[in-house]
Amino acid sequence: MRFQNFNSHLPRLAAFVGLVLLLAAPVAPGFADESQKGLPVETLFVFSGDTEHRFEVEIAATDRQRSMGLMFREEMPADHGMLFLFEGEGQRYFWMKNTPLPLDIIYIGANGKIVSIAADTEPFSLDAIPSDGPAQYVLEVNAGIAKKLGITAGDRVESPSMGAE
Repeated sequence: MRFQNFNSHLPRLAAFVGLVLLLAAPVAPGFADESQKGLPVETLFVFSGDTEHRFEVEIAATDRQRSMGLMFREEMPADHGMLFLFEGEGQRYFWMKNTPLPLDIIYIGANGKIVSIAADTEPFSLDAIPSDGPAQYVLEVNAGIAKKLGITAGDRVESPSMGAE
């Protein structure tokens, strides 16, 4: 009798295991590329002293877009990046899961001022990278760009999505 009871549960057990495996499977690189196509792109400016730096940035405004970020990207032009938009200001934490491209992560307050910069982040790391202060926006650019351009905490950032052009 026990054997029959076990067999009667096999279809449900198989369906459950299949669902767990599907949810636990990493996103394939091709899928990641497809899911991020069509993101809005806009021009963003960073004002560092008397110098203006211009970037073409993809906008990640939804939970899905923010969770994908720059995952699986292996290259990005030096004057490009991704701007993450959040509803309000708060402590932010990013990580580099599935991200082969080393990045500078620039945390920006609601007032458009850079709060902090996590420079030259480690690809594929699961370590949380904190904003070290309240941030409403996060800008990701290629690693080393902030240092090369002299971008520092306190510099001002403007873009249409941040309410300034």
